[in-house]
Amino acid sequence: MTGETVDAAGIREILEALPHRYPFLMVDRVIDIRGDEHGIGIKNVTFNEPQFLGHFPGNPVFPGVLMIEGMAQTAGVMCIRARGVQSQPSLVYFLTIDKAKFRRPAVPGDTIEYHMQKINRRRNMWWYRGEAKVAGTVIAEAEVGAMIAEG
Repeated sequence: MTGETVDAAGIREILEALPHRYPFLMVDRVIDIRGDEHGIGIKNVTFNEPQFLGHFPGNPVFPGVLMIEGMAQTAGVMCIRARGVQSQPSLVYFLTIDKAKFRRPAVPGDTIEYHMQKINRRRNMWWYRGEAKVAGTVIAEAEVGAMIAEG
């Protein structure tokens, strides 16, 4: 596509857009942003993250539910940036999680890519299809929906 703007967001831009903080921020940067249509979130999985204390000692596995959260956070960065509003929204609510499938675990040392593609938008609500990939292999997928509210 000619004239298409491709953008990226580093950790500072992510912290400005999302209310999430350590230990619940599940995306380190977002690349290949094309408005609110498409983007790829990057999560570097490291052994010193708190979830590995209990999931699972001796066999650290990145929780699937946190992959879904990473997908939603990636989409959230895209939506908030596309809105063009200077201040971050007051409230972001999950609406739906559908068709979630977990194909293989992510472990410390993996880099997870959250490939997000917009399915639909109605006013302040968005729906995305996401695939979590490690080294090009799909390890999880889901459809997520969220609402941004001022409040």
